Amino acid sequence: MPETPIAIRNTLAAVRDHTRVYKDFTYVYPVISRRSGGLSIGINLNPDKVCNFDCVYCEVDRKTPGKTSVVDLAQLRDELTAMIHFARSGGLAREPKFDELPPELTQTVKDIAFSGDGEPTMLHNFDECVRVAADVKRAEGLATTKLVLITDAAGLDTASVKRGLALMDANLGEVWAKLDAGTESYYHTVNRTSVRLDRILRNLLLTARARPIIIQSLFLKLHGQPMPPEELAAYCDRLATLGRDGAQIREVHLYTIARPTPEPFCAKLTKAELEVMAATVREKTGLKVVTFD
Repeated sequence: MPETPIAIRNTLAAVRDHTRVYKDFTYVYPVISRRSGGLSIGINLNPDKVCNFDCVYCEVDRKTPGKTSVVDLAQLRDELTAMIHFARSGGLAREPKFDELPPELTQTVKDIAFSGDGEPTMLHNFDECVRVAADVKRAEGLATTKLVLITDAAGLDTASVKRGLALMDANLGEVWAKLDAGTESYYHTVNRTSVRLDRILRNLLLTARARPIIIQSLFLKLHGQPMPPEELAAYCDRLATLGRDGAQIREVHLYTIARPTPEPFCAKLTKAELEVMAATVREKTGLKVVTFD
């Protein structure tokens, strides 16, 4: 019989709090992710908080210095192994914040996600980090656990990342790539980066020609106003063009602000507003669209 998904309420503390620091761990942290459908073990490849985007909605505190700019592969292996054992043994289920959840949500590792306090593809040895995660996943018998890369797509064209993606492909890998805008001007307004939008689109296309990807897009209100209709139309055109050019887009994840942001002019969309925008994306692109309010 097919597995019945467990409803994960976004009001739960473990769902709303995606803190990337856990006890004395440097790189590894547990979160309950609605998009993953349960326990996601995050790997923070940017404990130094370095990023090539400065998104208006990002909750990372960049005023406080990060821990380190180096990823110690041996320590990463040890931390990931320890976190998997801790979760599967029921230890995580007894921790504050996680103890309000059904045990099956905290003991089954849905995915191991490369994410963190910056952009993971900026790491020069991204492929070596993927190899460590793949080795641990194999050693722990996590045959159905995915390896997920959560990325802004700017670094998908680097040699190390391409090698890492090939390793992910062989180990139940999945790419979740950001696209928050349809026009260059709105893209720079929201993501505040020196990286041009055409580079993002090119990287999305080349990456998605090689394997199916998920597009993740955060929609919000700026100065009290949601994304203008003409911008949403341009966003839909970008997705449609990617598809026509050979990109395999498995689905689109539309979500909005879930945690406090540093910019007071940013605000959360209502569930109704997000659903209306999702309906437009479905109609204009024919893609599967999933919303997370």
